[in-house]
Amino acid sequence: MEDAERPFWVAWNRVRGIGPARFARVLEVFGKAQIAWEAPLADLRATGFDDKLVEAIGRQRVKIEPEREMERLAHSGVTALTLRDDDYPRLLREISLPPAVLYVRGMLLPQDEMALAIVGTRRISTYGKQVTQRLATELVGRGLTIVSGLARGVDAIAHTAALEANGRTIAVLGCGPDLVYPPEHAKLAERIAAQGAVVSEFAVGMPPEAGNFPARNRIISGLSLATLLTEAPQGSGALITANFATDQGRDVLAVPGNITQRNSAGCNDLIKHGASCVTAVDDVVDALNLHLVPQQLDMRALLPEDPTEARILALLSDEPRHADEVCQMAQLPTGTVTSTLMMLELKGMARHLGNMLYVTA
Repeated sequence: MEDAERPFWVAWNRVRGIGPARFARVLEVFGKAQIAWEAPLADLRATGFDDKLVEAIGRQRVKIEPEREMERLAHSGVTALTLRDDDYPRLLREISLPPAVLYVRGMLLPQDEMALAIVGTRRISTYGKQVTQRLATELVGRGLTIVSGLARGVDAIAHTAALEANGRTIAVLGCGPDLVYPPEHAKLAERIAAQGAVVSEFAVGMPPEAGNFPARNRIISGLSLATLLTEAPQGSGALITANFATDQGRDVLAVPGNITQRNSAGCNDLIKHGASCVTAVDDVVDALNLHLVPQQLDMRALLPEDPTEARILALLSDEPRHADEVCQMAQLPTGTVTSTLMMLELKGMARHLGNMLYVTA
């Protein structure tokens, strides 16, 4: 992305009432965020926004200075990734309406594409603590990054276990990247930023409002290959994350629990309705076909994605597509497509289902 554009993406991201869909419309009409930001209010009506929203944009715009926003990020040790940046997380880019701006404290690495979300109840039992700690520890030992939401209970246990096993973990916030909620997890957030990343789609200074957390949950699942619930009652917010994972075409896994315990009802119900049952780390590895994670990470490091791979990967989804169809859509020779699909499979980015049918991994 052009350096001149970034402050205006960040500025638009601060405007209340402008989410990913509306910002996409702004770019569709104006082409550049800076042009839209500096446009007369009357011109903003070309987006189709109603007068109330246009007036609200006008009131907020006079109070927001794009360059000052960048200074606030720098002061907080936060970087802003946009959808037009090459290092924006690939898995997150694939979801419906990904955040236009992702704020990062710490560092996202290519290996974080091999990520698993672990979520669950805030009121964790001794059993829930044991299974969360055990699975998170063993999963980072298999090369996976653990994604969670920094909440009390399962989230905190998953993050801590990953850190203590010298693994990577990513915390997704429901507030601005410069804040921590709950506040007692401030030191945990510092450890995560030093050994992984703390991320948010919310602007600096945004408080942890209730409406932020469902949106936060879609990012937790969006950053991950799959979502694992280790303990959750019916009605748990973790079930919202599971629903997002399903909508995003990602796998949902759950740890079974005592049928007489309320805290296990959500997980048991997910399993009853098709979620993969997890009683050991190998169940996760088998469900996601992760036996070759270390080799896949090595392949990605040695052979970075080239334009042809990116072009072909964009044509794949969770719906099986025949190699011949990929050839036609990509308008590339059969040999090129076949060898590229093989390389994507070796890197763990595509999966061959047999009979020349491929899906994204």
